[in-house]
Amino acid sequence: MNNSAHHLSFKAARGVMQQAVLKLLQWSDPAWKTEVRIESGNEAINKAKTLFSWTETSEIQPLQLLFDKVKLDQEQTNPHYLKPLIIKDSDPIIPYPINQKPTEAELKDLQQQIKKEINELQLTESDWDNLSLLTLIVEKYGSFISFVNSDTALIDIARSTAAVAAALAENVEAKTLYLIAGDLSGIQNFIYTISSDGALKSLRARSFYLELVTEEIVQQILKELKLPKTSVIYAGGGNLYILASGNKEKAKDAVKAVRDRFNKWLKQTFQGKVFLALDSVELPTENVNKKELLKAWEEVPQKLGKLKQRKFETELSDFLAIKPSYEPCRVCHRDDTENLKPLSDQDSVLACPTCRDMFKLGGELLKVDLIIRSSDEKLKGSHHQIKFDWDENPIYYHVFRYWQQIITQESDTVLLVNDWKLDHYRFRYFKNPSPLFLGQYAKESYEEKNQTIRANELANVGKGINRVGYLRMDVDKLGQIFAKGLGDHQNLPRLAGLSRQMTYFFKVYLNSLAENRDQNFFQPLGSSVKFLSESDRKNLLFIYAGGDDLFISGAWNEVVEFAFDVYQSFRHYTGQHPDITLSGGISLAGAKFPLYLAASESGKTEETAKGNGRDSLGLFGQALKWKEWLGGVNIELSEILEEPEQKDDHYGKIKKYLSQEKEVKVALFGVLPFVQILQNLNTNYSRSFVRNLLTTAQLQDLKIKEIEEKRQKEDYQDYLLDLRYYLHLPQIAYTLARLPQEVRNKPEFKPVLTSLKHPYNALYFRVIATWIECLNRSSNSEDL
Repeated sequence: MNNSAHHLSFKAARGVMQQAVLKLLQWSDPAWKTEVRIESGNEAINKAKTLFSWTETSEIQPLQLLFDKVKLDQEQTNPHYLKPLIIKDSDPIIPYPINQKPTEAELKDLQQQIKKEINELQLTESDWDNLSLLTLIVEKYGSFISFVNSDTALIDIARSTAAVAAALAENVEAKTLYLIAGDLSGIQNFIYTISSDGALKSLRARSFYLELVTEEIVQQILKELKLPKTSVIYAGGGNLYILASGNKEKAKDAVKAVRDRFNKWLKQTFQGKVFLALDSVELPTENVNKKELLKAWEEVPQKLGKLKQRKFETELSDFLAIKPSYEPCRVCHRDDTENLKPLSDQDSVLACPTCRDMFKLGGELLKVDLIIRSSDEKLKGSHHQIKFDWDENPIYYHVFRYWQQIITQESDTVLLVNDWKLDHYRFRYFKNPSPLFLGQYAKESYEEKNQTIRANELANVGKGINRVGYLRMDVDKLGQIFAKGLGDHQNLPRLAGLSRQMTYFFKVYLNSLAENRDQNFFQPLGSSVKFLSESDRKNLLFIYAGGDDLFISGAWNEVVEFAFDVYQSFRHYTGQHPDITLSGGISLAGAKFPLYLAASESGKTEETAKGNGRDSLGLFGQALKWKEWLGGVNIELSEILEEPEQKDDHYGKIKKYLSQEKEVKVALFGVLPFVQILQNLNTNYSRSFVRNLLTTAQLQDLKIKEIEEKRQKEDYQDYLLDLRYYLHLPQIAYTLARLPQEVRNKPEFKPVLTSLKHPYNALYFRVIATWIECLNRSSNSEDL
């Protein structure tokens, strides 16, 4: 593609963003005028706007919650809106939806804020040529107002229109565009199969490193096809989607060139553990705003799946060649290099160059404000550099701990991390600035300044038992949500909107939730949330937080409670949509326990939660629905026991069984309400109580296992309910009777007396007892 075409694609995208900014400014101030020439006669822009129904009469309106449009097994029946807001310069507060349409006064307030801030910015002619700055203006001020469609934010219409306009810049009449999709497989092998005393630091570095690998893949594709950054629909966590022009050969050649280049490098660098599946699918131009877009979206995983089945087929000769084997790296276990050296001055573990570099990088990631992509090997002020050695012209990513003005070559790309400050994106500082969102919250080490907290410190600051907690969570059925969830409402702006809002939650808002729990949790959600303690969860280390999932370590009790915070925040963030849920798994381990095993355990626990019908958490050896973990106080059985969909439905059986009881209303249900009360018992009473709960649970488990082999399936569930009830009742009654009178007479303890006698709560004895035991015991024992 020649320089003229290169200019055309950028010119088209910039023209769209200019018009979007102009629309925003004229909405905030009808008298606003600019002397700068706005690109308006471009045929590609006009065609793209027509495809998305963007007309001169299109108006900015309140924004309905896009998640409400999702429908899989169930649908949202309660409509929601988003408050008209401006995204803060840093650590923006989680924007929970509201039940009523924003008032004119609220819209007017937003208009006044936009007018004030843009006037203070004093846009220059250079600013109007700055695509990155224009895009961020629309994103900062146009993410919580709608345009064209009531459920589509201005930024999502603008970015989609810019992507299509750039793709049509060469040929406005193109009937077909190409959706380029990429997936880095083998990430689990790269990130989690490491072991050493410095594994926590190295793990975080590897996660960060893969974000930059994804970014570099995007940079290479954009360079090959001469496309602007607005052509990226999504990129993060090893996945990417880019909209390209309808020139089949150029799209195909670009994809192949990048794929071959990267896989050759991945094979050499990581022994083939990581593989890039990269391909493109045809997308009829007219379908970008139609539900038929679904066909292309469904074709993507099929094509990428076929590539994964033929990993490194162009490199097979290298795999088959006989190569010398050396002493394996003690961190990643690779055995193809003899260049092993101590991991650091303080750690004598012998490691390969990649692992040594990852360990060193991990020490620089307490805070990252700015990353520069450059062909220069050294840049003044850089704390660390990451080298991508493709050929004779390597690329370097330089990491800077704090934001600062840096003079670089015009061709460099500057990534500003979680930075919404518009002034930082002006050309006076950098030529090619771009935002990069990262889930990077980290508690600073108590022992060493400017270093992330270590595993031994996390174990020591936890309450009760000395353990580190490892949490893995992800969105249930995310693939289905994107592929089928929008149904007839499917189009490119809405897909971009779903992607953006998921990215915001996991890469932006989670940082804010960890940093400022009060403003993100207590203040906006009030009495609707449940928790064990009101204290902050500061002793956390984000290893990875991406487009729809996370992996977080921390003091064990804070990780457990943070999981509850994340789940409840996410459910409110998505309008309590019944089809949009999270599942997670938590493992607890000693500070010296191999991290790869702890990560594996939390992953297996998460899979167990998924196997529990999703919307579940695995913890303390048991997977339960979140509503069971959170429980409730003084709630009707009808609220917690749903109508069965099948005759042998577990909850339906319990409901039928308990309906025979005289007292239908119960005091407590689930896990958390009991832990809240029982953790405050006198230590001696608490230990005795815990032992009896565990004894009862073990007795039930043994009997149930015995009965499972003898009873027929059709009557097993009824018998199981009887078994639980009659097995646990005498033991619990005995336990309660042994408690001192002053304990039993406490008002807060009285609900426990009745609620523990109900068979549905017998299901939770083990996890209730284990949780309390962990809170009250300080020990280096590996037994929990």
